Parts: sequence; C-alpha cells; structure tokens
Amino acid sequence: MTSRNMNEDDPLDDFTARQITLNDVTKTVYVMGSGPAVIVMTEMPGISPHVARFARWVRDAGFTVFMPSLFGRDGAVPGAEEGAAVFRKACVSAEFRAFGANASSPVTVWLRALAKHAHEECGGPGVGAIGMCFTGNFALSMTLEKSVLAPVLSQPSLPLDKPDGLDISPEDLTAVRQRLVKDNLTVMGYRFAGDQICRAERFAALSTALGDRFIARTLPDSAASTEPPPFFKQHVAYPHSVVTAHLIDEAGQPTIAARDEILAFFSMRLHE
Repeated sequence: MTSRNMNEDDPLDDFTARQITLNDVTKTVYVMGSGPAVIVMTEMPGISPHVARFARWVRDAGFTVFMPSLFGRDGAVPGAEEGAAVFRKACVSAEFRAFGANASSPVTVWLRALAKHAHEECGGPGVGAIGMCFTGNFALSMTLEKSVLAPVLSQPSLPLDKPDGLDISPEDLTAVRQRLVKDNLTVMGYRFAGDQICRAERFAALSTALGDRFIARTLPDSAASTEPPPFFKQHVAYPHSVVTAHLIDEAGQPTIAARDEILAFFSMRLHE
C-alpha cells in the first residue's frame, strides 16, 4: 500500500465515489477492491486519512470496501473546530440517536440495505461490517441483515449519556442474539482501557446481552498514539480510536495486532 501523509487531506482518489440509493435515500459510498464486501463505517468526525488508511488495509486483505459518507468532509484531516461542528450536527440529526439508550439509530436500516446490496454485488458467503466510535454499535444492528457474518465494534460510543447503554432497541437486541446463536456467529469489540466515551460499562453490557458471542478486547492506554489529529487532541484527550487516530503504525504494536485480528476475523468468515 502506498504510504500517505496522515496530516494532509486525503483525496480518496483510489476509491470510486458512487451514489447508491437504497430505501429512497441516496448516499455517497466510496468503493474499492475485489472479493467479499466489508462495510467500513467512519468514526467521528468523518472519513479522515486514518479511516481511509484502515479501509485500504481491508482492501489489501482481499475485500471490496464499501465506505459510506455519513457525516463530515470526506478525506479531511479532523480539525478541532470543524470536527466539533460536525459532531454537534450529528448529535441532532434524525439519522442518529446520540443520546438515550435502548433504541436503534434510524441510519442502521439504510446500512443493512447497503450490506444486502454489497453482498448481491460481490458474492461470497456474506459481508463484514466495522463501526467506529459514533458508528460503533451500528455493526451490531446490521447483523439483523442475514448477509452480515462478521460484525466488529470498535470503541462503540453511543449513547453518549449512558456509559452502560446500547444503541439498539431491546427487540432488535433479542433478534441479534438469536441470530448469533442460530448461525454460530460472534461479535468482536475493541476499546482502550482509559477511554472515557466507550467505557468498561458498555463492554460489560454487551457481554451481559450477548454472552460468549461477544469477544471483547481491551487495549492498555500505553498502546495509543500520543500524536492524534487536532480534533482528538482537543476534544478526545484520552485513548479512543483503536485502528485509526490512535493506532501506532509500527510492527509489534498492540494496535497493529488488533488490526490484524480484525482482518483475520473477516477472512475467517468471508473467504471460502
């Protein structure tokens, strides 16, 4: 993979920007690669160079990446002021439920449709999905779509006002749990120990809800990069983004091990 500067806006010029309409809603989706599909959902405040780098790692592992634009300026380095404005807008958007537990964000219905569309287009056993931060729990709701076989929750952060809350309705959670058992699926989860948004209480709630179908990975704070982009330095002043902004791109680092485990999880489930 060609090395890119994480401190410069990413033109995303190796992706194909497609307008995909599902359920009468059109969104820009950045697509690249070949093989089974993996839905890569961006963290707050948007598709940053770090998020795009992770998507390229997924491509290089033998998958077709579908990366929907859900908020923010695509390819932008997360600046402090611009990122804060994106965050405030997303918090009041009808597509997301930033506050209040026990309800699924409406955008997950569209994302499930995207997974179905991607599976029909790419074939293979099914689809992988990874959500990060604001979108972290979305991969859980997406398992209601039968094509989703490999869900990953990276620092799931919603709801923001309830550390042990889950961004999914009780009915959907019951259906997800039943599907995990029926199809012998597991859900991978990643967080840093000192994360103040995705706290230990959330992983405990996921473990209670899903039992041994939820596989939790908690990384030490010492594994996080101390030089994240400006948005994180000012507004997220603690380890948070496991495979993006706080990843240390060096061999032997725990965040690289987490990335490799996620890619191996996709391969195990999606490569025939």
